[in-house]
Amino acid sequence: MTFPFVKMQAQGNDFVILDALHDDIPALDTRQICNITERRYGIGCDQLLWLEKAENADARMRIFNTDGSEAMNCGNGLRCAADLLMRRLHRQQLRIALPDRTVQAMYSEHGVRVCMGQARIEDACKTHSDVHIGNRHRVLFALAGEDELPHDRNVEIITGHIADHVYIDIIELGVGPTRACGSGASATAAAIWQREDHERPLTIEMPGGQVLVTRQDDQLWLEGRVAEVFHGVYDGKGDQCSTS
Repeated sequence: MTFPFVKMQAQGNDFVILDALHDDIPALDTRQICNITERRYGIGCDQLLWLEKAENADARMRIFNTDGSEAMNCGNGLRCAADLLMRRLHRQQLRIALPDRTVQAMYSEHGVRVCMGQARIEDACKTHSDVHIGNRHRVLFALAGEDELPHDRNVEIITGHIADHVYIDIIELGVGPTRACGSGASATAAAIWQREDHERPLTIEMPGGQVLVTRQDDQLWLEGRVAEVFHGVYDGKGDQCSTS
């Protein structure tokens, strides 16, 4: 089993992208996804992105965590996949289908810009806000103890907030601590706007770098730089993972 892949990153949030639109990619099971994403024996990444044909979009994107589970949304992954596809298709903008919606992506002065859709505040209290933006997030304004960390959603911990610049740490569901999370940055902005009743562009600083989050016509937009790290051919000879 051999197939081509592209490794990309956005603010240190790294992805293995399999482009089944242009390349011959075999179907993968959970064990194989685990092997590919494993950092010591595989290619290594935070998430694996699978691109395939879509009826009403330029491509469909499926998102797989390192444990083989499937995620519903990934803002940084969308920006990396959009950059790869726009370069291969010689386009300046396109549409990518996710499991629950289709989003726009385009080049911008800040890198690659994608529509994250609407953010819904599900719950809010003094210490946190629960936000749904295609996937579920808890944005923590204060962390009293580890027991506050839920295990059924992504978690963003605000570590600093100066004017329109916000600093966060991230724990992603099915992955663990990561250097960046696009949907997490978007959820953080939505939580702050709701809490302060003041909407304006926010720069979200994560361990791996910063992104810009804005809202236009009730839709959140995420912008930032992305980069291709390397590309190659995977043969699976280093497979070491097992799954139960």
